[in-house]
Amino acid sequence: MILASDWIAFHADRTPEKLALIDQATARQFTYAEFNDRAARLAAFLRDEWHVQPSDRIALLAKNSTEYFEVLWACWKLGAMLLPLNWRLADPELVFILNDAAPVGLIYDAEFAARLPALAQTPPRYFLRIDFGAPPADAHLSYEAALQGTHRHAHMPPQTTHDVPVIIMYTAGTTGHPKGVLITHGMMLWNAINITTPTGLSYESLFYCVLPTFHIGGLNLYVNPLLHLGGCSLIARQFDPALALQTLSDPEIGITHFFGVPSIYQFMSQHPDFEGADLSRVKSWGCGGAPMPVSVLQTYAKRGIIIQLGFGMTETSPTVFLIDKRRALSKPTSVGKPLLHTRVRVVDAQLRDVPVGVVGEVIISGPNITPGYWNRPEANAESFSVDEYGNRWLHSGDAGLIDEEGCIYIVDRYKDMYISGGENVYPAEVEQVIYQLPQVAEVGVIGVPDARWGETGMAIVVLRPGETLSAEQIIAHCAANLAKFKVPKHVIFAQSLPRNAAGKVLKRELRAQYAPPSA
Repeated sequence: MILASDWIAFHADRTPEKLALIDQATARQFTYAEFNDRAARLAAFLRDEWHVQPSDRIALLAKNSTEYFEVLWACWKLGAMLLPLNWRLADPELVFILNDAAPVGLIYDAEFAARLPALAQTPPRYFLRIDFGAPPADAHLSYEAALQGTHRHAHMPPQTTHDVPVIIMYTAGTTGHPKGVLITHGMMLWNAINITTPTGLSYESLFYCVLPTFHIGGLNLYVNPLLHLGGCSLIARQFDPALALQTLSDPEIGITHFFGVPSIYQFMSQHPDFEGADLSRVKSWGCGGAPMPVSVLQTYAKRGIIIQLGFGMTETSPTVFLIDKRRALSKPTSVGKPLLHTRVRVVDAQLRDVPVGVVGEVIISGPNITPGYWNRPEANAESFSVDEYGNRWLHSGDAGLIDEEGCIYIVDRYKDMYISGGENVYPAEVEQVIYQLPQVAEVGVIGVPDARWGETGMAIVVLRPGETLSAEQIIAHCAANLAKFKVPKHVIFAQSLPRNAAGKVLKRELRAQYAPPSA
């Protein structure tokens, strides 16, 4: 058993005056001493007033803020688990998660107060409201009042180990119900170590966080790794392309690191301010969560910006890959090689490594892998395998292949693949070709029933403002660049595509809308 550490308490003692977090929406700044003090007082409040015990869950329904990290680190000090709630979910979806995880209490943004009655039949017994200076939205105690009324401090038990879960984060399940991924102290540490080398993070870095903090990317790319290093993060309430461009180009702020999903990079590149923004001071640009259109990579490359494409999962805390800069442009659709302390294989159904260029499933092993899912023994049995050497491997559900250099390409999700005339078609490959058309802003490809071929492709396309393009032109472009069985038979134009918090296009919603079972 390896003992865990309280990172922010360490830096509060060593560099107390060093800035840890900046809240962009409220302009508040907290040094490590202040941040640690607030987290420790919140932990004491939760322990003494909510009677929180080790392994209890604390739910958090809030947008990005420095408070989000105070709650996480209060849980860290108590041995409790943070339960981040995706505020984009419908009330019945939140009710399922709350009933499944059974948190002791709920901390929520005041703007979500109106949603509490719908959640009233769920387990939380205690509530705290984050006001942001607004008038009280209900009769519950405010977050700041709880802190101001607490002068005690809680400290992480010295016997806490790397095996203790600190977050339970729900991710979409194949059965329709989400699964609670257990994220341990050890996973947090190994993610911080893994991501530091390829990004050049250090205690001098200033990261701009725009991903939602109810998602593992918002927490661990790269705010928590910087808290491990003693660096600083600027927390945006939520992503806005104009504000992001202004922030990244402001010399007085001095952002050094940025991470976004492909849609964030797309939206910034399509914004009128993009061409005039001075982005030269940012040292590292990371991307993950979904395939990145090569055309978007090239748009940034023309500005001298190399975006490093990565891959990860909630179950891997999340980082598995982040391609090195020297290969980022020569292999624009590859995620590169696994990071230092993670192992990856591409295998067939019998767990045998597939040859170079052959598609198989990506499986992952290492100290950054989850111990399993909350109350889901069947999911644990399906998601993990043990090889002949006793090594435990996580099945990613992603189809991938390896090239002659050992670089890995994530071809697509197996569940998004469709079969046309007996041939496997991976939508991501078709989408990359359609993205070559400059008129296209977004595209999602799905398989739809076809009487002759079993399934054929349908491309749902969003055009850039003011652009025109016909379905025939798109199909002709695909025919010139793809095998015949990969060319979509149907093209639909839409105003937008449904996406999840990670920026991934929700193919199940596209299928439900455009390819119902009766089709």
